[in-house]
Amino acid sequence: MALTRDFRQTIQARVKRDPAFRKVLLREGIESLLSGDVETGKTVLRDFINATIGFTKLAKVTHRSPKSLMRMLGPTGNPHARNLFEIIAYLQRSEGVHFEIRFRHAA
Repeated sequence: MALTRDFRQTIQARVKRDPAFRKVLLREGIESLLSGDVETGKTVLRDFINATIGFTKLAKVTHRSPKSLMRMLGPTGNPHARNLFEIIAYLQRSEGVHFEIRFRHAA
């Protein structure tokens, strides 16, 4: 399901005014990827990037073109693990957070 322009604008506005929401959005993207929901994870990360640093700045720090990064996180994109983890590491640094994986028994 494609998101409407109004929804994306609402998310971007909230990200700009609410630092806690910004961190939760980043966490949601990473957790989606780790749980195997790659499509949702890529979508959330793409929305996060658009609402925060933008693909132009991310391209400068990752030494990739903005278009390449957008395709990587797009619906048909298939990013290499190295590229994906480099993006996630930079996003964590830019937000001043560090997410950890904790072992937990499945219910």
